[in-house]
Formats: sequence, structure tokens, C-alpha cells
Amino acid sequence: MNKTTGLILCAVIILTACGSVPPRKEEMRSTPAPVIEAQATSATPTDEPKRGGYLEGDSPGTDVPANLDDTPNAVPRVEPLHRFANSPYTALGKTYTPLTTVGKFEERGIASWYGKKFHGKRTASGEIYDMYGMTAAHPTLPVPSYARVTNLSNKKSVVVRVNDRGPFLRERVIDLSYVAAHKLGIVNNGSAEVLVESESVMADNNIQPIEISDSVVVTPLKPATALSVSNEPAASGNVYLQLGAFKSQQGAESFLERMNVEFEGSGKRVELYHGGDDMVRVHIGSYATQDEARAIADRLQPRLGFKPFVVLH
Repeated sequence: MNKTTGLILCAVIILTACGSVPPRKEEMRSTPAPVIEAQATSATPTDEPKRGGYLEGDSPGTDVPANLDDTPNAVPRVEPLHRFANSPYTALGKTYTPLTTVGKFEERGIASWYGKKFHGKRTASGEIYDMYGMTAAHPTLPVPSYARVTNLSNKKSVVVRVNDRGPFLRERVIDLSYVAAHKLGIVNNGSAEVLVESESVMADNNIQPIEISDSVVVTPLKPATALSVSNEPAASGNVYLQLGAFKSQQGAESFLERMNVEFEGSGKRVELYHGGDDMVRVHIGSYATQDEARAIADRLQPRLGFKPFVVLH
């Protein structure tokens, strides 16, 4: 190798080495990270309005009349008691004995309201429920009668006409119409602690409710026979759970509407059953076997506050 060739080879080696040297730290640059805005989580407040304190699908609707606050209170007047709506009855495992006269009545507890799912449906009195009327449902006050309901948190007060039975769940004492709840300021929360007071004295009634003993109401009669020990399967479609028993067809139908809402989406039918006697029962089903029905009854007990019993049709 001559001197010229050596110099050229040396220069090539030096240039190649310089091209492979990494840049200095201060000259290193990376692609900037994209800016990602924080996403709202379930704990992040939003500007969406609350749905309100009502069951899914039981909202006030979109055609709410204007000036609901101007709706007048119910005006107490003497009315004859409904012949059947004041008879003792059993609902969700609890027996109720309605009052047939009203003296001084006071009750403190939780009030709730019911809306468009029941609007236009029959009440225990046989009247049509109007969510924009000043009415209410109560387990034991005479039907019809009048009550003053006071919201204890804001002292607002209304007078309602009791023409329906209920509520039967969650330890509530009265179910108000939508407009009555609106005037009391409890629609958004769904419930409030209230004081319920009788608002009028009922006149003597010549029409007396039919008297039936608690044992008749509580004990199911044949062919709806309570089953407690048998594990034998019944014919498919014949096994049900009993939720209530009523002397009145209207009372049973009103209760049926409420249970249809309570068990909506369960895949089971809530229906009336006439067992050949003078009682109208509310059943849910059907179930393939008695064992399946008893298992469902066990799961329903914490929800209902009692354990439904198995009946066969």
C-alpha cells in the first residue's frame, strides 16, 4: 500500500465513524406526547338533571299541565264508604284491617308518589287514577276519606282524597298523586318524611263493609293450597307464588298494577286468580317445579319483607 492510498483509506474510516456517533443529549428530541383531555368518570359531577325519585318509566311525562302549584286541595265532604275497598285484605304477606270510621288519626312516616305508569288505571275504589288529581293511596284509611299531609322538612301541606290502597313496600305510609307530591316538594327526591292527619269526620254509614275473619284472608283456600313440605314437581305451568288475597276485585286489580311495576322485567306474569271462593288472589309465575318456586320465594323475602308461598292452580 503506497502513501496516497493509505491516506485515502484513513479518511474514509474517519468519516464513517463520525456518521455513527450518536447526537449529544442536548440535541436529542422526541415526538411530543399527544394532549389527552381528562375524561369524566362516574364520580365526576355532570350538568345533566337528575331523573327524579320515581321508578323507571314512571316519570311525570312530557305533557305536564302548567301551573301545578295552583291545583286546589281536595275538599272534604261526606261520602259513603266503598262496600268492598274497606274489607280486611292481605298484601305481600301482611294483613291490613282498614278503618271504617275516622276519628282523630295521625301517622308519621315516609311518603312516596306514583305517576304515569298508573295514570288511567283503576284504583281500589274502582275510580280511575288521575296523577294530576289531589288523591292518595293509604293501607288503612277509609276509602274514600280525606287526609292532610305535611312535609316535615319544609312544612308544606296539602289535603288529598284517599281512594286507593298502598303503599305496601319499603315501610312507606302513603302514596301521593304526582301533583300532590309536586306541591309538597318531594318529586325530585321521591320521598319525604310526612305527617298524615285525618281531615274530616265520616258520617254514619248504612253501607257496612263485608266482614271476613283474618283467618279467611290469610289462609288460602282450595284449590290454591299452600305447600310447605312436598318436593314433588307439578305439571309445568301450574306452580305459582301468592303475593296477596283480596275480598274486592277492585282492590286486587289495583294491587296487581303495582306488582306489575315492581316485577317488571322479571320474565314472570303477575296475574289475578279466582279459586272458586269469594277471594281474589294475586299470583306470580309460573314456575316449572315447586323447588324452583321456593328458591325464588327465598330470594324475594328480603325484597318483600315476607316469604311468598307456593300454590298450585
